[in-house]
Amino acid sequence: MLPIRLHIVQQKFKRTTSLRFSVKALILVCSQMGIAQYGFTADEVFNDAYRVSSGGNAALMDQYKYNMQDSVLQYYPDYWKLNANLEYQPAANIIAFDRTYPNSAMAEKLSADYIEAKVKSGDFASAKQVLSYVSNPDQEENCAIGQVRANTGDSLAIAEYKDDVWLKTDTQPDSCTGLARQMMSSPLISQQDKEQRLFALLRSGQTGQAFSTAAAIGMPLSLTQLNSIQANPQAYLWNAPKSTSQDYAYLIFALGRLASTNLNAAISVMDTTAQGVPDSVQKYLYRTVAYIGGTNVLKNDFNAVLPQLFDKSYGYPFSPEEAEIYARQSIRFSQWESLIRAINSMSMKQQQEDRWQYWLARALEQRGDNSSKRTAQSMYKKLAESDDYHGLLARTRLKEGYSEFPKNYQPTGQDFARLSQDIHFRRAFALYNISAPANYTNREWNWAVRQAYLKKDDGLILAAAKRAMDMGWYDRAIYAADRTVSKHNYELRYPTPYKNYVVSHSQSANINPAWAYGLMRQESRFNTTARSGVGAGGLMQVMPGTAQLIARQLGERYSSAALSNINTNVRYGTYYLGMIQGQLSGHPVLATAGYNAGPNRAKRWQPAGRQIEADQYTESIPILETRDYVKHVLTNAVHYGVVLGQGSQAIHRFMYAVPQQY
Repeated sequence: MLPIRLHIVQQKFKRTTSLRFSVKALILVCSQMGIAQYGFTADEVFNDAYRVSSGGNAALMDQYKYNMQDSVLQYYPDYWKLNANLEYQPAANIIAFDRTYPNSAMAEKLSADYIEAKVKSGDFASAKQVLSYVSNPDQEENCAIGQVRANTGDSLAIAEYKDDVWLKTDTQPDSCTGLARQMMSSPLISQQDKEQRLFALLRSGQTGQAFSTAAAIGMPLSLTQLNSIQANPQAYLWNAPKSTSQDYAYLIFALGRLASTNLNAAISVMDTTAQGVPDSVQKYLYRTVAYIGGTNVLKNDFNAVLPQLFDKSYGYPFSPEEAEIYARQSIRFSQWESLIRAINSMSMKQQQEDRWQYWLARALEQRGDNSSKRTAQSMYKKLAESDDYHGLLARTRLKEGYSEFPKNYQPTGQDFARLSQDIHFRRAFALYNISAPANYTNREWNWAVRQAYLKKDDGLILAAAKRAMDMGWYDRAIYAADRTVSKHNYELRYPTPYKNYVVSHSQSANINPAWAYGLMRQESRFNTTARSGVGAGGLMQVMPGTAQLIARQLGERYSSAALSNINTNVRYGTYYLGMIQGQLSGHPVLATAGYNAGPNRAKRWQPAGRQIEADQYTESIPILETRDYVKHVLTNAVHYGVVLGQGSQAIHRFMYAVPQQY
């Protein structure tokens, strides 16, 4: 077999020349030139090993591992070798990797993937042996772990995972759907729990799962009847029977299908449909129309009737998603008592989130009694201890601003010494330095930050962030600096690269450069080569179609290379932001939403017939990505106002009342 370094040289020759070299000739070339002249380091071998890692050649991976023995990346050939046929590996091999490379990013990844593979094959016993080696699972991995625990005698697993999967009817990973099916036979799931899941499945039109769930609880349904109702739900509701549990199930299904296709028609027959049925069913019928209307705002726009329908459903248990839709619809229409009921319907974990603490304070503040107002002020003061979105909103309610950050912590020599010894950060920097695939580099970096965070080592995190910033690795520097607990450095959290471009082009577009920086930080984290899945590119993630439009308006000839040019990208992005701000009542909240979701949508979401507060507009944005985007961008903008020395800052500078549509 060709020695590993000669193999690499051969691959490089193949990529750079059309000549064919025999092994003998290649050895001669290498001996004459000296293999060291190729400049290979143990780290650089990684990329060549990665290119052939999917081939399943275990012997070749062993050679790469030998050649990388002086590299912090040495464990990758072992990882690729095991991962190539993961589902056939015995648990002992995965555990051996975990113990050889303890508490490492790829040991975590390998173990989590192994559990998922074994769950798919039904081998829960093998998966169980690896559970202790997974500490930070994502949603899909977590559900797989739940299945393993439930199938291997852990009686508490069902109760722990119930809120995460039982009543969810949107798209979920297969592992979560499987866990929900498994819960059906658990004694910890009550008859009402089962009924609620059946109702949710019927409401969402998931006939297959609803059919099997109904059969499992002794309420068999007819697929023929469900299909007939699906074809014309309104006709069914005119003369629907209301005598048996099956009848009630068909009512919920029919009303849900009607609300999905014609919300106004469903609202018009709501009261008639709800007559003559048991109280719990009646409440769920109102819940059905309210929930579907609240989740289909993109299709139906906002409807002031929905909070009232949610009110009529109060008393039947709420799922986490239902409670949040109830709350957001109540916020939109300033139904403050309904909002209080919605928050009280949430789980304790939800209620303690800053978001719902803020909105509960907003609702209590509207009450006339002094006790509620004092409680609201106390809640605002607690929230204002943070400088995140809801903390800044709370400061506005308290009429507080700020003009400088706390003193920045500067990493010490000891911090940098620990950084040089930290294996996790060393792997991340090694991968970055050899331009390895970003998914590997970012995984190692994020893992390193998490390990330092768990050890409460802010100094180490900021030392890593400073080194990354100095290298121009802005996105990971920000990721790290954002995660400190007690020692902070706002220069690292809110850097100002390309400042001349940003300030001058923002001024030309008549927008606040702090806002432009806030948007850029959210869009690309200052990664000049960033590309989205839909083709947006560069620092401000400008779409090619948008760039062409801007070029025409500026009287310029468009080039496909324009978005890769830093100056042009910033100029186009700030111009577009200013342009849509002008189209959207001059309002920065509307323009920020429009930059993400499109100006037409942002305009559609403006209130009709009245103005609303900007925090209400933002919280009721029906697209989660856009809702969070607006919050992050404007939070960034406030902080960049401080960085740019613009005086006292408050989020109200951007988030003032949103006018009605004209």
